Amino acid sequence: MILFPKLGSIDMQYSCHISGDTLVCLIQTRRALSAPVFCFSGIAPYDVISGGTLLTSVGGYTEIALPDLHPDTPHTVTLCFEGGFTPANRAWMPLGPRLKTDGETLFLPATPVGRSAPPQPDPRPVNGLPILPQPCGWTPANGHLSIDGLSFDDAALTAVADLATRQGMTFRGTHPINLIAGDLPNDAYEIDVTQTAITITSASYGGRFYAGVTLLLLLQHGPLPCGRITDTPRFDWRGQQLDTARHFYEPATILRLLDLMALLKLNRFHWHFADDEAFRIEIDSIPELWQQTALRGDGHLLPGIFSDMAEAGGTYSKSDVQRIIAHAKHLNIEVLPEIEAPAHALAIAKIFPDTRDPDDTGQERSVQGYARNVLNPAMPKTWEILEKLALEIGSLFPFGHLHLGCDELPEDTWMGSPRARALMAEHGLETTDDLLGWTIAKLARTVANAGLRPAAWEEAQKGNNGGIGNNAILFSWTGQGPGLDAARAGYDVVMCPAQNVYLDMAHTSDPDDWGAGWAAFVSLEDTVSWDPVPDPALANRIIGVQGTFWSEFTTQDDQIWPMLMPRMLGVASMAWQSIPPTPAELTDLATHFSYDPTSGLKLR
Repeated sequence: MILFPKLGSIDMQYSCHISGDTLVCLIQTRRALSAPVFCFSGIAPYDVISGGTLLTSVGGYTEIALPDLHPDTPHTVTLCFEGGFTPANRAWMPLGPRLKTDGETLFLPATPVGRSAPPQPDPRPVNGLPILPQPCGWTPANGHLSIDGLSFDDAALTAVADLATRQGMTFRGTHPINLIAGDLPNDAYEIDVTQTAITITSASYGGRFYAGVTLLLLLQHGPLPCGRITDTPRFDWRGQQLDTARHFYEPATILRLLDLMALLKLNRFHWHFADDEAFRIEIDSIPELWQQTALRGDGHLLPGIFSDMAEAGGTYSKSDVQRIIAHAKHLNIEVLPEIEAPAHALAIAKIFPDTRDPDDTGQERSVQGYARNVLNPAMPKTWEILEKLALEIGSLFPFGHLHLGCDELPEDTWMGSPRARALMAEHGLETTDDLLGWTIAKLARTVANAGLRPAAWEEAQKGNNGGIGNNAILFSWTGQGPGLDAARAGYDVVMCPAQNVYLDMAHTSDPDDWGAGWAAFVSLEDTVSWDPVPDPALANRIIGVQGTFWSEFTTQDDQIWPMLMPRMLGVASMAWQSIPPTPAELTDLATHFSYDPTSGLKLR
């Protein structure tokens, strides 16, 4: 496809297509351009096969010197990805392509971004109630109860009513609800509907809230069916993660995500606001960190990585954080903040170079293509930064948990650092993994001593000292195997295998689809085609399931919704139901749901 925009006095033609393992970009202008530089961002570092000379590469952000462009003469630039990545779909094409020449920046027509969701089929008949997650037990009785809505004086049901209003649904009315306190597990509930009355039995705010959500969804179908619902969640931890470091989402978008989570009975929001590219929360202890990473692009600390604009970004104020926490709490959701240590720290290392050993001769490089993006635990500045971050962020979030990161440490990190090697000798450490485990355990002790429970990605169990320890929760992301190992070692584990619940993965192998593909193409059916607890002996250690969304492919907030939905329906089912639906049952149930950020979750 070739597009023809008018840019000032210049007519430009530009196209890009996938050809095997390469990307072929065609540029044509109707005015001579002297020594233009082709600039863009992408998912991973690029190599130039032909058509230009690589000038700059910071992760996927790339600048390529082109020869002089002559009028009406096509010029081809052929690219490939470092590390053997094969472009899976149009999301892998250059983002924000533009030419810099003679003091001008000329934006080229970009590949249309985001997923084009296919039309939904007509709703299909289901066994049971047309809601997700399905309740654990449903015993139908004769008849229906036709009402205009529900009348109550209860904080949890008021939260459901507020949620309904935001979703454009009806919940409040004149029919009273009977509330009974019962001896039930946390978040569990029972609902009895007769032809004259509705009774909710629960022992907690969460139980009443989720009973209300179930009634809200059923009310969208018309008269309530008479019968008895008994419902208890399988896991205490039912999560959804969002990466706001690679892309800054407006606070209103995060609030909408929390609403969607609540409708699906998810109760943990894992907020990933810090990474190589940015630290998004406006903290007092290290203001340089957010001030210098708020924006990426020309003239900033980092160029326009993962962006289709010359400048993009933002930060969350403390009032934004408080608003998000309060909104979540109203919806029975706790917020887990995450800082990143010791890797994924490119911005910190650039702002505070004394977090690195100046004599380090190592050549480690992250999978995202960043050099020198790891803090050195032998440097005092590293601990000054990490302890300030941990303590201030921990104090902002009342959940009492803090995720420390600890993933994707490049191979052989610190092995070229004399200071790190001396630290290893002092503590009897032999490998990179040993020093990683020692480092994250030390940071976890600081967190635990502050009264917080540490959490980390699966790599935190590595090392000859037993890993992070300190009663930490580990999140297993590369697959289930590391999570099972961690559970056997005595850790509590949240399962989030990329092959099933990484919702930034493309839905299909279609080259016109959108998203990553390094782990798998993740369909709706894949989200329930696995068992979070394959070994019953580990049931007491596997505490939850969590969906994950990384934002390397996201350039605009509204791109998130067709990526998350309908697959969040499967994540929610795995997290709540003791016996999740089969892929076929889930597919049938999903036809009853549609989601739009403007109109909200709808039952069809």
